[in-house]
Amino acid sequence: MHVAEKAPTHIIQTGQEPDTANRGHLPYPDKSKKKKNNGKKQSFFRKLAGVLHLWLGLISGIVIIIVALTGAIYAFQPELTDAFQPYQFVEKADGPMLPVSRIRSIAEAQLPGKTVSRITFSGAERSVGVSFNKKKEGYYYMVYVNPYNGKVLQVKDMDRDFFRQVLNGHMHLWLPDPVGHYIIIYATLIFGLIIISGIVLWWPRKWSKSARKQSFSVKLNASPKRLNYDLHNVLGFYASWVMIFVVFTGLVWGFDAVRNAEYWVFSGGKKYPAKEKTAAAKRPVAPRQQMASGEDPLDRIDAQIRERYNIAFGRTQFLLPSGEKGTLTVRYFPEQKRSFNADYLVFDPYTAAILPAGVRGKYVDADGGDKANRMNYDIHTGAIGGFPLRLIVFLAALVTASLPVTGFYIWWGKRKKKQR
Repeated sequence: MHVAEKAPTHIIQTGQEPDTANRGHLPYPDKSKKKKNNGKKQSFFRKLAGVLHLWLGLISGIVIIIVALTGAIYAFQPELTDAFQPYQFVEKADGPMLPVSRIRSIAEAQLPGKTVSRITFSGAERSVGVSFNKKKEGYYYMVYVNPYNGKVLQVKDMDRDFFRQVLNGHMHLWLPDPVGHYIIIYATLIFGLIIISGIVLWWPRKWSKSARKQSFSVKLNASPKRLNYDLHNVLGFYASWVMIFVVFTGLVWGFDAVRNAEYWVFSGGKKYPAKEKTAAAKRPVAPRQQMASGEDPLDRIDAQIRERYNIAFGRTQFLLPSGEKGTLTVRYFPEQKRSFNADYLVFDPYTAAILPAGVRGKYVDADGGDKANRMNYDIHTGAIGGFPLRLIVFLAALVTASLPVTGFYIWWGKRKKKQR
């Protein structure tokens, strides 16, 4: 009796590969001759990038999620503060605003025994914010005063402020200094390496039409596994070009070497200036040098500022000295939501004499390195480009917060596959 041969259990079909074969770090093998000719150097860098991307991501994932989410929330802090804190606003009056010394006295009466550290005028239709911030003594309060009639609108414990806690998480992970600070700055450095290695892994091995489509677009109707990969790979690529600037500006604050390098590049090779010492010799050693007329020096400083600037626009901050030998600094910001173009003026707090500026002076006198350093905060938050750029930074931060989750899911899927 003739027995029919058993049909083969598998059929090799040529010309069919997974639609993700051109994606740099997918677990699908590609044994084409062209891939064999790529060269060992490219394979080494891709392999190194894969190792760095995986393990650095696993190590820092939780920190990245916290920093990204708190940064996304804080991106809209100005708008949310205005919406939920009505005491920030006052009705504009016809008369002039009260002098700074009067504002200080009104605020001090609300918190006896505590010292004023900063007084901020924020324009004609906003209240004056008086800060009582002493880290060593463990308190931080804000008193909001109507600048026209002196009425106290709000006394606030800033340790209970929502955005204060968001910022504390973003900068210190709600941990005491210097522990939280160092964790954040080194996690920022790690995240910079993750971004670079991610771009290397994202880069297609060949720029075919299908490769471009798969690398720049998310396939929404794909399987959950493929959709998760696209959310990590494609959205991560787009967010990287925003977050690389956010990371760099964070490193400028965290490491003096990065700040000095930024200054050197944009100043044309100049060294970052040390803290100004020329004013130290002119600083008073005791309050006995106060003005003979008996006038409060703070009011005289206030008068000089009002002669130079219109405090009904922008923001004017009086930074009071913390000790008897300190100087008084005034910062004038011509805009409400950007800080880079501020003028800094230094005064003797007892004689009201203007002193040589420190590291920073007037914006018009700043060199390229100083201007670059000044722009760090506005670039970091997106304020340098106004609301549209802040929105882009917000969206990029949300994507960044999702990347450790989608990346972990990719790694876990590969791990389970190897076990099987």
